[in-house]
Formats: sequence, structure tokens, C-alpha cells
Amino acid sequence: MRRGAAQMSTPDLVVVGAGFSGCTLARIVAEAGHRVHVVERREHIGGNAYDELDAHGVRIHRYGPHIFHTNAERIVEFLSRFTAWRPYQHRVRAMVRGRLVPFPINRTTLNLVYGLDLDEAGARRFLAAAAIDRGEPRTSEDVVLARVGAELCDLLFRGYTRKQWGLELSDLAPSVAARIGARASDDDRYFTDRFQCMPAEGYTPVFARMLAHPAITVETGVDALADRARLDARHCVYTGPIDAWYGGRFGALPYRSIRFEHAHQKDVAQFQPVGTVNFPGDEPYTRITEFRHLTGQPHEGTSIVREIPCDGGEPLYPVPRPANAAIYQRYRALADAETRVTFVGRLAQYRYYNMDQAVAAAMTAARRVIERLAAG
Repeated sequence: MRRGAAQMSTPDLVVVGAGFSGCTLARIVAEAGHRVHVVERREHIGGNAYDELDAHGVRIHRYGPHIFHTNAERIVEFLSRFTAWRPYQHRVRAMVRGRLVPFPINRTTLNLVYGLDLDEAGARRFLAAAAIDRGEPRTSEDVVLARVGAELCDLLFRGYTRKQWGLELSDLAPSVAARIGARASDDDRYFTDRFQCMPAEGYTPVFARMLAHPAITVETGVDALADRARLDARHCVYTGPIDAWYGGRFGALPYRSIRFEHAHQKDVAQFQPVGTVNFPGDEPYTRITEFRHLTGQPHEGTSIVREIPCDGGEPLYPVPRPANAAIYQRYRALADAETRVTFVGRLAQYRYYNMDQAVAAAMTAARRVIERLAAG
């Protein structure tokens, strides 16, 4: 059911948001025998993982690249109910001193940057000698210096971080840089998870199949916070910004946004050698992604997206700083006291989730919601 259609009689559960968190939870609760109504502010389902064919027939990700990867069998089993998969291992290059080098840093990166011929043991020794140990990491700068030292930190991390977050490495929590390792081998995959793939037909059909259940209805283009009468149900699950739910009572939680500049290269068979190229230098954008690497589509011409980080705009990334965490904890205290509302997802829980982590969190929350509904 879409905007303009009549909503079912009072549902057991209203879910605000039709991204990975909302759709996963809605499906599980519906399969447990409860009526679920999903309300989505945007005009489409899928949240930030929404994809579509552009005017040239290339499948693009409107809100930047989404690469699925996980080590969790149960996540794969659940999502495989709604899609077949295309094997895909994401690779990233970074533009450094006018040439493309593997990122995360590996043996090849060291040899290209420094004009060396290190073997794997030599690469380990190089990284160990460059490392600057500051003790227990308190910031992302501490993490990066301990892994790769000062020069590689400057070349590959500082500029990118300033653009991506509008902050210095020393201003960010350790968790940001902890996601990116360094390797002495030639492994140039961005992720090392056992399961790395893309939905064979794209992400949007996955969400459509998840919501295709007789106990689920959906409205898009509806702002539930502006019309809270739509939240009338035995229980509500909210996946949007937690500070917005409470009207910014303790102040606005900072989020970083992205301006996406999509472009099509008509007479270009391949724009770049890998799916994504990072730009840690003076360019206004942080990275360029070429979608045909991700989708495997045979097509004339190619479509790309440049990402230019900004403040304002769609809230995409919670900003991991201690001061922001303290604000969030005040909102969380309110959320924990709720008996008829459950908060789940990247924005509602103010943390960076990969897609598999969002699904896992929604699965856990769904069990709690089912228990509450069963208890009356």
C-alpha cells in the first residue's frame, strides 16, 4: 500500500522508516502473526540503500555505494529469502602523489608510495618501524599512527577525514579509524568477510519482497513525526534520528551528510579500474564510485557518483565524538524508559551500522517487540 491509500484498521505495530532496520523488523513481526504498518518519509522504500536504473539504464545507488559483506550466516540466510546474489569483492584505490595505490594499505601500497621492493616480511618490518604507539587509543589519530605511522597517516587519512567529517583525526573516536586496517600481504580487498556479494537484481527489489506480506501495509511520502496520529498502534518502532523524536530536547545531535553528484560517461567503457577511488587530497570530493563494477551490468557507457561531504542535508552519518555520545546518552535514557516505542537503526541508536549490523540489530529488536505484543 502506498501514499493515498487507506490505512488498515489500527495495526499492532507501526514502523517508522523503510530501510534495512524497518523492513527487517516489519517482516519478522508480521510473520509472527501481527499486523504491521510501515510509514516512510521519502517517496520510496529502501532507505539509503535504495537503488534504481538511471536515465541510461545503469543501476545506481542514489545515496552512494552500498556493498554487502558479513560473516554472519543467519544474516545471509534471512536475506537470501528475498534475493539471489552476485559475488563481488570490493576494491578501493586512493589517489596519492598522482597515482592510484591500494587502500587499505598493503604491501603493494608501500612499494608504490616509497619505490621499494618489499616482500611480505619486509612490509611487516616497515609498518612496525613506522608505527607510533601512544598507548591506549583515545582518538582515531592514535589508531592510525599506531598502525602506519605519521607519513602514511598524512598521505591517506588526514585529508580524507577533514573532508568526510569536517574534523581532525584527533577529534574523532577511535572506532572510526579502527574499521580500516593495514596489511603486509598483497590482499587488496576492502573487506575480508567470508560473505561478500551484491543482490543480483539490486537492493530495492529486496525491500519490496520483504514488505510483500499480507499483514504489512506501507505508506511512503509521509512524515510520521509531523502527523503523530499515524503512530496509533499497540507499539511503535522508530528508525529515524532519536533527537528528532524528542524534539531536540537536549540539543541537536550532529550528523554528517553527503552531496551526491551523479554523472554518466557516454563513450567510456570503464571510468576507473576499481569500484571506488578515494581522494585524500585537495579535491572537494572524498571518493568516486563507478557502479558497473558493483552491479556487473554489461552496458554502453558508465555511470559514476562523486561524494562531497557537507553539514545539513539528509542525516547520514552520526558523528562519533565523546561530546556527542554524552548528548545521545541523555536521549537514550528517555528511550529506555519507553514501553510503547522501540528505537533501532543507525540514526535511532546514533551509531554507525553496516548493513548486516542493521539487520542483526533489527532481528534482536523484533524479538523484543514480539514479546511485548504477546504480553499485551
